[in-house]
Amino acid sequence: MKKLISLIILLLSVTSGFAQNDAPQMADTFRSEGKIYVVVLVLSIVFVCLATYLIIIDRKLKKLEDKVK
Repeated sequence: MKKLISLIILLLSVTSGFAQNDAPQMADTFRSEGKIYVVVLVLSIVFVCLATYLIIIDRKLKKLEDKVK
């Protein structure tokens, strides 16, 4: 079992090494045009909104659980 896991890890590390040879052109284009900041801002806003939504849902669920008990 340990040999199989070691083989899988070795194969995954080799394939990720091949993937790192190609530079992502889209990221370079965004960075050169200054649009990378817009992408980061949008992703940050989405993450904050999702986290806030989950916190609100959690509070409502706790209130309902306390009401049922």
